Amino acid sequence: MAVSPEFRVAVDCCRCCFRDGNGTSVSVPADVDWPRFLELVRFHRVEGLAWNALSDLGDDLPENVRAALLKAAIDIATQNVKAIAECRTLRKRFEGTGAPLLFLKGMTLGALAYRNPALKAAVDIDLLVDGPDLEKSALLLRDCGYRLVEPRESANDRLLYSWHRVSKESTWIKPGLQIDLHTRTADNSRLLTGIGVRSPRQSVEVAPGIDLPTLAPDVLFAYLSVHGASSAWFRLKWLSDFAAIMDSKDPAEIARNYGRSQELGAGRAAGQGLLLADELFGTLNGNADLRDELSRDASTVRLFRAALGMITRAPVEPTARTFGTLPIHWTQLLLLPGISFKLSELSRQAETSLKSSLG
Repeated sequence: MAVSPEFRVAVDCCRCCFRDGNGTSVSVPADVDWPRFLELVRFHRVEGLAWNALSDLGDDLPENVRAALLKAAIDIATQNVKAIAECRTLRKRFEGTGAPLLFLKGMTLGALAYRNPALKAAVDIDLLVDGPDLEKSALLLRDCGYRLVEPRESANDRLLYSWHRVSKESTWIKPGLQIDLHTRTADNSRLLTGIGVRSPRQSVEVAPGIDLPTLAPDVLFAYLSVHGASSAWFRLKWLSDFAAIMDSKDPAEIARNYGRSQELGAGRAAGQGLLLADELFGTLNGNADLRDELSRDASTVRLFRAALGMITRAPVEPTARTFGTLPIHWTQLLLLPGISFKLSELSRQAETSLKSSLG
């Protein structure tokens, strides 16, 4: 599929920021449409990476574009500093309760993926806790000044417990910060059945003297696959994070990660993510056997093509389109084979939609 020059520049900007990148640079066509480029990187939430990649262009970068990217990069870095301080506080508070905690995506993923993790945009702080610790975690967040916004706050937490039966996360906010509190890593409980807060972990330094626990590398691969697939990878930021993690691995390790993802319950999401990352970032270069294996599965290829269409189309939120999020929902039905999974996913989507409308 042909992509616009502006989208290709955005992809190249992400690639040259990879932590283990080999000094790649961005090639900017003479006829690039800079207003369209700005629109793209804002939608895909990669303005900070774009600034990091293009700031040395000099006069070839229009002044208005330079100013817009610089402002976005400063705003992102400022928010990340605030988020890192909050993550340190949350880690200490959870340690005090004895409840296990993992940080998903966000600061830990940025530090693993990019040379300058401060420029990776992150809307929220994702925390993974054990299901039985939901009440304890909710009390801790309220004590830290957060209030529940999805589902809506109620006099007791029955609605919260009911919500977490069909949704992987609830949303909590306080001024300038948002937490997504996860009790599992996928909305459909049949996905990622091998991953939880007690899964193998790694400690990641996100700032000098500040280490946060996150999923171990092979488990992280499976999680990121399903996270991207849950929204049909419509935002470049998610694919860039995934491809950046793969960039540090040799072909044999990528193949092992894929095999492990199948044991952990990632299903076709892993193949979809790899084919998409290969199409845009060359992730499977040197791994022809795995590329061929994935390309022989008709459903995986169908998922890949759907995601490629989603990520490369005009930068408009899915909810603002004619069919809304329907193109995302049908892809979710294919993430695992079998009619029982499809029925469970249809039921989950219907229940989630009903609870959202009521709550």
